[in-house]
Amino acid sequence: MRIFLIGFMGSGKTHWGRIWASEIGIEFYDIDELVEHSEKKSIAALFDEKGEKYFREKESIVLKQTPFSENCIISCGGGAPCYEDNMEWMNANGITLFLEGSSDFLYKNIVKNIAQRPLLKNLSLEKLMSFIESTLAERNQFYHKAQFRFSTATLNNQTIHQII
Repeated sequence: MRIFLIGFMGSGKTHWGRIWASEIGIEFYDIDELVEHSEKKSIAALFDEKGEKYFREKESIVLKQTPFSENCIISCGGGAPCYEDNMEWMNANGITLFLEGSSDFLYKNIVKNIAQRPLLKNLSLEKLMSFIESTLAERNQFYHKAQFRFSTATLNNQTIHQII
């Protein structure tokens, strides 16, 4: 079974995905890493040089054309479910799991590595919370199409074995 992890940046998709995949002995894929590998550039460089639209197109291609293992966990970029028919495609080709975080939780995680996030490149810390809240409000219509939801608060209060 393929499990697609979706959620806003900072929700823990890559963090939890790696842990879960390791615990149950299956492969883990990160769509951002796959895009970087295929383009031989960082996500930040792709955003700078070719823009977000180009990145979203590449992200969608990588998502749909990568020969994922039959049993694996796939961490998708925060915007991936919102582009083209990606959310519907993921629901048709595996299990979708939305890691849902509060704005405060996401803010605390994003601030830790804000420099690595192209969408936030020119954003002050003062405007970050507003950006999170407004972008999350736009994306929730897609995130809520996931087959399962886990609150990040729940994830942080349970052991790995309970979560799995």
